[in-house]
Amino acid sequence: MTQIISALSEVSDRYDALFVDLWGCVHNGVTAYPEAVAALQAYRQKGGIVVLVTNSPKPRLGVVEQLKIFGVPEDAYDTIATSGDSARAAMFEGYVGQKVYFMGEWDRDAEFFEPLHILEHPIDITRVPLDEAEGIVCCGPNDPMADPEVNRADFLYAKAKGLKLLCANPDIVVDRGEVREWCAGALARLYTEMGGESLYFGKPHPPIYDLARMRLAAINPDIADSAILAIGDGVHTDIQGAMGEDIDSLFISGGLAREDTKTSQQPDPEALEAYLKREKSAPTFTIGQLR
Repeated sequence: MTQIISALSEVSDRYDALFVDLWGCVHNGVTAYPEAVAALQAYRQKGGIVVLVTNSPKPRLGVVEQLKIFGVPEDAYDTIATSGDSARAAMFEGYVGQKVYFMGEWDRDAEFFEPLHILEHPIDITRVPLDEAEGIVCCGPNDPMADPEVNRADFLYAKAKGLKLLCANPDIVVDRGEVREWCAGALARLYTEMGGESLYFGKPHPPIYDLARMRLAAINPDIADSAILAIGDGVHTDIQGAMGEDIDSLFISGGLAREDTKTSQQPDPEALEAYLKREKSAPTFTIGQLR
């Protein structure tokens, strides 16, 4: 059974590095959580390394700029690994072809298509209409408030053509302030349920953890998985991913699961146990909010 703690500092001395989710843990899509920021700053002041591991489809530098807007200071983290970076590398390696149909908000996601210079031989990518596409690149829904089912007709056509869908953000939903929005993961899930093939690069899938370890090794190459604590509010992304990588985890119950776990400041123990049992999740620790 998970151990409920009241502060990160109760267990942080056991770990040399943290893999920290952003949305729902460090910010709410609008503004930073002051207690979470303070906890990460205190951890780093004691010598710990903070790797922000996010399912954002943005490249790392895009997330840095976004964090400035939200009020997350640079001394709260050391480096960032994004689902977007993992997915971009796959796109420029040709995982879904050269001619791609884009799903997302172009004003928000245009940087996903900026040249990626870390690859030796990246291919040229061209955005085309669906009927000309060799594959789909999904950074999110065109309208994050619309039911993913609005895409069923396009997905039926894409499946018939045998198109693969590259999912840049496996999250199903996020809460932007008090508003819950659909993410790319909801579209990829629907496409898979319809018989299409979706490719994932963020949590809980291995590529983003490989990237996070690479970013961590650039700072300290001698940190073992046993010395890493993963922190997040998604049992099917953050916690499932940590379990799959055999990394200890801290579940933030006051995020996506706040109603199921009856979390105000802290989760209700019985509600938390029932929720984790139902979701087949086993985080090492649980806390209401990161602090």
